[in-house]
Amino acid sequence: MKRLIENKLLQWKNKKNKMPLLVYGARQVGKTYTIYNFGKENYSNCVYLNFEGNTTLQHIFESDLNPTRIIRELESLSAQRISPKTTLLFFDEIQACEKALTSLKYFCENAPEFDVVAAGSLLGVAVNGKNFSFPVGKVEILTMYPMSFEEFLNSANEMLLEGIKRGFEKDEPLSIPIHQAALTLYKTYLVVGGMPKAVLEYTNKKDFDFVRVAQQEIHDNYSSDMVKYATKTEAMKIKEVYDSIPFQLAKENKKFQYALVKSNARAASYEIGLSWLSAAGVVLKCDKVNEGKMPLAFYRDALSYKIYMSDVGLLTAKSNMSAALLLSGENIGGEAKGAITENYVAQQLTSNGHTLYYWESKGEAELDFVLQKDDKIIPIEVKSADNVRAKSLGQFVKKYGIDYSIRISSKNFGFENNIKSVPLYAVFCI
Repeated sequence: MKRLIENKLLQWKNKKNKMPLLVYGARQVGKTYTIYNFGKENYSNCVYLNFEGNTTLQHIFESDLNPTRIIRELESLSAQRISPKTTLLFFDEIQACEKALTSLKYFCENAPEFDVVAAGSLLGVAVNGKNFSFPVGKVEILTMYPMSFEEFLNSANEMLLEGIKRGFEKDEPLSIPIHQAALTLYKTYLVVGGMPKAVLEYTNKKDFDFVRVAQQEIHDNYSSDMVKYATKTEAMKIKEVYDSIPFQLAKENKKFQYALVKSNARAASYEIGLSWLSAAGVVLKCDKVNEGKMPLAFYRDALSYKIYMSDVGLLTAKSNMSAALLLSGENIGGEAKGAITENYVAQQLTSNGHTLYYWESKGEAELDFVLQKDDKIIPIEVKSADNVRAKSLGQFVKKYGIDYSIRISSKNFGFENNIKSVPLYAVFCI
């Protein structure tokens, strides 16, 4: 399965003066496979070293952080030659060895001729922890997400992918059969999502029961991480916040509320749970802005935000939504359908590097997403079907003098009244 992050890895490899690369991402988004495969395809050899539970490997970094000595000992341990430029040195689960993470600073300063990539499923959690040394300014950083719908299409129907991109660029509607085929694949993605294991099960077996088994395993692994990498009290609160996400999103007002996590819960007690989930890459945060002005970060409301799951397939699995129900689109409550659609859009926008914001006006109007792109504010209205009445979008456009906006729905491509119509299956183009 082709991952788009491979292009960024290649750009990093070809830089003249590059620093070690640090890759963030939730557990099982495909970091290990993608980086190792990249190393095998683009270097003479790839030396893979996993720090989790490997005390022998960790001990190498105990005495000092001299890259010359470390390289020599790693060669003996791996029985492989580590050569400048032609070897990819891959430190996996680096959060299990703080001194290995710190060593990246010394590789950057004293041994820049070696290509070093480090990754870790709970790297964000470790770095956010107390007394954890981070090589500030001495590493380049990439974040890997679950497979986007573009990547899913690339493995399912590459020709359709090309047609969707053309339609987006030219605002040219697809033929009705092609449009319907794309919508069907979009609904399939709502079931499967972008976790590589789930996508592989679907690709190989076309059986959604196997997909759900894979997704449940991922949920179980997340729960195990909560217990393993947090105190007992923290783990309980992390789990309660995690379990609350489906019904938080199903509310008419999707603002995250700690009171819904547990009766009488206070933010001060449960915000650690949300912070942990965000640092682990399990959830996505969408901050409210009070104004649609540049720059959006200046108008952020730190106390108001929406929380989405990082993968829509994991959301529908956690919500016990059957594949048949999602594919038909019938008998799904409007709030539930809207929540799933919004989560899908949030996932695609995040994969494309956008910072998520939404706008609300005194409780009278709410705009699903507001982007800042190329020094412009772009409002986005999301509809789960083909009803495109957009009262909130109109209010925002009028108030802030916006000359270009986007409406996402099940309708075909088009452009009218300065509103670009983007079908749900083409959000990855934004």
